[in-house]
Amino acid sequence: MNGNWIKAAVVTGLSFISGLFILGTYIHSSVDTFKQYERTVTVRGLSEQEHRADIVIWPIQFTEASNDLQEIYTSLDEGAEKIRSFLIDSGLTHEEISVSSPVVTDRSAQRYGTDGSMQFRYVATHTVTVYSDQIEKVREIMSSIADLGRQGITISGDEFSNRTEYLFTRLNDVKPMMIEEATIEARKVAEKFAEDSNSKLGKIKTASQGLFTISPRDNNNPHIKKVRVVSTIVYYLTD
Repeated sequence: MNGNWIKAAVVTGLSFISGLFILGTYIHSSVDTFKQYERTVTVRGLSEQEHRADIVIWPIQFTEASNDLQEIYTSLDEGAEKIRSFLIDSGLTHEEISVSSPVVTDRSAQRYGTDGSMQFRYVATHTVTVYSDQIEKVREIMSSIADLGRQGITISGDEFSNRTEYLFTRLNDVKPMMIEEATIEARKVAEKFAEDSNSKLGKIKTASQGLFTISPRDNNNPHIKKVRVVSTIVYYLTD
């Protein structure tokens, strides 16, 4: 009886040990496969293109000064009309030209800087703005802005508050092509990395598209835009 019990115990023990060995081998193999599958490489692909702006916003600000309030408003109206006529004669349309409300400052009412030596009590600024898709036409007109000075108009403003803006509004038209280009470039980098590490490139684990940026190509050509996007892609690597 005891002999049978011992034999049964030995068989049970051997079966248990064999099961643990098989289970351990399976787990080890699974872990190796999992670790192998989790080998990844992160790469970035750049797409960069140049495009011409399709909208220009050109603010033309001028200044008037007088001691008579009614006179200064009359001068502002006349100056705005001269600018409008100049722009239309140069090839722009009425729809491309807008006139803002004038800003008139009464210097005698200012708390600071009134020492009584000022020549004019009222100083005013007025802005005529061009909003057009005729980029080259507007740039041509800009080169002849001195003609307004010959008509007695004092052009004012600085490059920050009255800076000409060039806009590129066709981003949606070029997005698909640029994303494809960035993805192809990223894959080339990943394939090179896999080759150098004696691995094979697997499937994509994750992919993220960076923000599109639009900036002037250079300071001298703000109407030419540089459009840029960087895509980040994580690939699996296999042996």
